Amino acid sequence: MNYFCLCLGRILVAAPMSETSLVIHVFISALFSSRDMVEPPVAKKEPRELKIHGTRLIDNYFWLRNKGTDDVVSYLEEENRYTREMMADTEHLQEVLFQEMCNRIKETDQSAPMKHGDYFYYFRTEKGKDYPIYCRKHLSLDAPEQIILDGNVLAQGRKYMSIESMRVSPDHRMLAYSVDFTGGTTYDIRIVDLSTYQIIETIEQVGGQLEWDYDNKSIFYSELDSIHRDYAVSYHAIGTKPSEDVRIYEEKDTAFFLIMSKSTDRKYLLLKIGSFSSETTEVRIMELEQPHRELELLWKRSAGIEMDVQHHDGYFYFLTNAVNPMTFKLMRTPTSDIRRERWEGVIGEDIVTRFPWLLAFRTHLVLSRRKDGFGSFLVYDFSTRETHDILVPERIYALSVSDDYQEFESGYFRFVLSSPVTPTTVYDYQMATRQLETRKIDEIRGHDPFDFVTERRYAAASDGTTIPISLAYRKGMKLDGTNPLMLYGYGSYGYAVSPDFDQMRLSLMNRGVIFAIAHIRGGGEYGKMWYHQGKLDRKMNTFTDFFACADYLVKQGFTSKEKLCAMGRSAGGLLMGAAVTLRPELFSIVVAMVPFVDVINTMLDDTIPLTTFEYREWGDPRIKKQFKWMLQYSPYDNTGASNYPAMLVTAGYNDPSVAYWEPAKWVARLRAVKTDDNLLLLKTRMDSGHAGFSGRYENMKDAAFIYAFILKTMRMIP
Repeated sequence: MNYFCLCLGRILVAAPMSETSLVIHVFISALFSSRDMVEPPVAKKEPRELKIHGTRLIDNYFWLRNKGTDDVVSYLEEENRYTREMMADTEHLQEVLFQEMCNRIKETDQSAPMKHGDYFYYFRTEKGKDYPIYCRKHLSLDAPEQIILDGNVLAQGRKYMSIESMRVSPDHRMLAYSVDFTGGTTYDIRIVDLSTYQIIETIEQVGGQLEWDYDNKSIFYSELDSIHRDYAVSYHAIGTKPSEDVRIYEEKDTAFFLIMSKSTDRKYLLLKIGSFSSETTEVRIMELEQPHRELELLWKRSAGIEMDVQHHDGYFYFLTNAVNPMTFKLMRTPTSDIRRERWEGVIGEDIVTRFPWLLAFRTHLVLSRRKDGFGSFLVYDFSTRETHDILVPERIYALSVSDDYQEFESGYFRFVLSSPVTPTTVYDYQMATRQLETRKIDEIRGHDPFDFVTERRYAAASDGTTIPISLAYRKGMKLDGTNPLMLYGYGSYGYAVSPDFDQMRLSLMNRGVIFAIAHIRGGGEYGKMWYHQGKLDRKMNTFTDFFACADYLVKQGFTSKEKLCAMGRSAGGLLMGAAVTLRPELFSIVVAMVPFVDVINTMLDDTIPLTTFEYREWGDPRIKKQFKWMLQYSPYDNTGASNYPAMLVTAGYNDPSVAYWEPAKWVARLRAVKTDDNLLLLKTRMDSGHAGFSGRYENMKDAAFIYAFILKTMRMIP
């Protein structure tokens, strides 16, 4: 400020009195508006015409699909430069936000150990290091630590590193893991001798799924096809060349992919062939210790029928909707006779869920379900045949679980609980005594959950359906319409957005921003019914539900249109695109992360990942009726001359799920037609994919950037 006064004084002295006002105007304009004068990039236009079902679509930016060409790279880098320039005035704020996030967490920390065989496995983090260090101790937690894999060493010299699967051999002498170094979700598998730390085998450019065979001498792994689909399972014997590996299954239908796992008792290899959007599952099983083993068909695919399976004491237990398509039943059949005629019900209760899931232990079985719009666990006692729910100490919450190292012989089930204001807590649930034991609570410095309020409100959709909204905000806030609010939404694939804890989000909430989740149709909050009401020809419900939630929050005084920010990612980015094209006046700010916005062009191209999987999600534009409903909401095709909110759009250059060109083309079209002066930024991560940055510090810096954009456009920077 002193420098500003000194310079201004010199100008006033040097200028004639009659020119003083003009000089001040020019100087102040140059000082304060220089960034506003930066011209945004203008993408060249190369019209490509598509005629389909009597409709003519012109795509001026189809050329942006030419990955690796000078024109494409130059345009993306120019957009990134423009983004940096327009956000340069937030650099200090970004650093403040980043330091808040770092200071809030315990940077040097350790996970809750999990017993697996004779070892306790855990991971830990160290201050200043991006990646976990995976460790174990033999027999006792007081034993010396053995590091089995250091993610920081693995990532040295690389801009991206992500581990998909990590499996210790049954005898605990070897480690197999799959790693991606580009963000493109193509993996290298490495097998390590844990006594020498030597990599003894490498299988390159395959899928990320793997499981050990029972003999400690071989692994099963997934392979990828040209559309990035896990389409085959191969068998690799240690000591042989990958070129000699035996393919034990190949799925030829491009609408289906493979999910491989082991039963909790480790006796069976389980292969689920399915598609989330088609809601169809085929199940194949292999008893690992049989001398003449083969993949046996347990359930042949049948349209709309899904299943998850576990093995226990001579029976296959499975959760399936084969009896009632909209709900699930727990059934079982003897392993010696898996014909449907031998199926018998285990419990009479209908299970409401979107994705069937269960785990079998020696004495109990645990399955997941949806209850009152939240996730829930139901426990079945094999001896008494009684069931009970696991009760959790939160009203609004999120549950998660990993089945990697759940111990079959143990009497406890491990899961994770959090809420928008309650830090992540690891619990062991003693199934026989119904006791909940806390194993770890993440330490969040300077945060007191009791300083916040969480609640659930309900908005009325256009057809009268009640849509839940989860809310979290600081106590004492007045609902007078003056509060900034960030509304998050997804609403696709039947995926339920759980109100979980994110310490980075506190940097907004502590500044007075209300956080809200719209639990819209197309998600799975209330099971398959909720999903079905927001897909295919009813996809518009997803968008109108979101608008209903936004309108409700404004009417109830939580916020105003001028202070309302919408955020979504991937298919939630489609929601953001629909929001700004269908209701551009409703939101002041929109953050669309790796958004699926070029619906028609993408779904017409069956050579790119996911297209064939998703005909049952969005529709097939080759069919006229389906094309019509897709065109109704496709953001890229509906972007025309209008005023739009301030927008931040992100992309990943190596993203196989939503190709970088979708957000890039959309931003190019928006720039060409929009009639407002609101900020529009495209940020492409040139060294990552769909998941964003792989390191924890880069992720926090990225969040700080996004939050700085929100605070800047909300005019909340001091």
